[in-house]
Amino acid sequence: MDPRAEHIASTRREFLTTCAGGLGGAALTTLLAEQGALAAGQTARIAGANATALSPRDPHFPARAKSCIFIFLEGAPSQLDLFDYKPKLRELDGQKLPDSLLQNMRFAFLQKDTATLLGSRREFRQHGESGMWFSDLVPNLATCADDICMIKTMQSDQFNHHPGQLLMQTGTAMWGFPTTGAWLSYGLGTENRNLPSYVVLNAGRGSSGGATLWQSGFLPSIHEGVRLRTEGDPILNLANPAGLPDSLQRQGLDVLARLNEKRFARVHDPEIASRIANYELAYRMQSAAPELVDLSGESQSTLDAYGVNRPDPKDTKNNRGGPAGTYATFANNCLLARRLVERGVRFVNLIHASWDHHSDLDSGLAYNCGMADQPVAALLKDLKQRGLLDSTLVVWASEFGRTPLGENRPGYKAVSGRDHHPKAFSLWMAGGGVKGGLSYGETDEIGWDVAVNPVHINDFQATLLHLFGIDHVRLSYPFQGANMRLTTIAREATVVRDLVA
Repeated sequence: MDPRAEHIASTRREFLTTCAGGLGGAALTTLLAEQGALAAGQTARIAGANATALSPRDPHFPARAKSCIFIFLEGAPSQLDLFDYKPKLRELDGQKLPDSLLQNMRFAFLQKDTATLLGSRREFRQHGESGMWFSDLVPNLATCADDICMIKTMQSDQFNHHPGQLLMQTGTAMWGFPTTGAWLSYGLGTENRNLPSYVVLNAGRGSSGGATLWQSGFLPSIHEGVRLRTEGDPILNLANPAGLPDSLQRQGLDVLARLNEKRFARVHDPEIASRIANYELAYRMQSAAPELVDLSGESQSTLDAYGVNRPDPKDTKNNRGGPAGTYATFANNCLLARRLVERGVRFVNLIHASWDHHSDLDSGLAYNCGMADQPVAALLKDLKQRGLLDSTLVVWASEFGRTPLGENRPGYKAVSGRDHHPKAFSLWMAGGGVKGGLSYGETDEIGWDVAVNPVHINDFQATLLHLFGIDHVRLSYPFQGANMRLTTIAREATVVRDLVA
């Protein structure tokens, strides 16, 4: 709808009751001004321009989780070599699948007429009181077994990377839709007004999805993920130029805001309100962001537990995990994720690429697990020790899984990797109100398909929102004539209540 027509159509009741643009917004900003939370001259601007978009809001029902750390491992880690123990697959190594299973199957590179099963070379053991299975590649993570809720039966309907990444992050494989972090920011706001509600930390070689994995889509841009750097300035161009006093910058922002307000009063475009809010947030972040990335106050034992500043392995042959320094960067990001949720940030997207092992699976997966296993386990234990795990949902996810078949791409001398597999893969959660020590669902004896309790990505997203006290159907936004939502209007999603503690 045209923002001017929408403004004309707004009702007296909306003006009186809405917290963002009506009397509620005016009352809130007046209260903040009285408490000294707003700079002089900001009160009228923020009330009129809807800059309270990030103010905390109540969920639909009591929430279990307050923050989310979403660890997204782009490229698809092999669940068959990490979490889904299949001794029968090893027994059948080298054998062909029946043609009936391969009918109507699509692969990225695998030649299905000549492909054979590839058993895992890893050693698996059960861990914790729950007896959850983990391979020898993740020994530290295995010590957290009783805090982990493992879903072995995730399903996607996308078999290529970028569409699959979009589906996991936005609920649809199409471009231009808001990501999970943007939806949570829109629905719940944030508890720290000096930092974004949604922060992105990258490591590795860069995901194929790029910035589409933290976009705000058709939601106001104030809800888009803000990427923080772990070296130098946390955000480029955030600091004042040399010689520019803070008072002069404040005056400049005030003048710019007044110009934007005049435009907003004419067209009532919500993006103008977001622009004002983003300018003000950047101003406040000039002091908050450097303090966030300063780890000098952390104990040496904490730094050692995460593996901050640890070197990369000397042997990086056939490594797809990223450039030199990736081990330290990923560990640093895990520690920063904890510091962000401590400060009230709603959603942290911790992205690493790539786990796309079409070949050299054993060496490539070992490299990546060596990078991720220690700091992710340290993150879980650190959150638990600080009393934050109960309110922080930690997710380990990717866009799909890997095939039980070895990839026999033409031109490759040996079969040493796996192709894309959306039919059945693993994802785990911890904290935030999920059942620790639960292994949910079962795949068949070779990990080809789901045998019991399938979970579509949209079902997982509905469950995630439920943990935050949000009804996934009610959290919607009008766009192109429909009330859009994270779990998409194209299929019916279901909360998997068996996962909730």
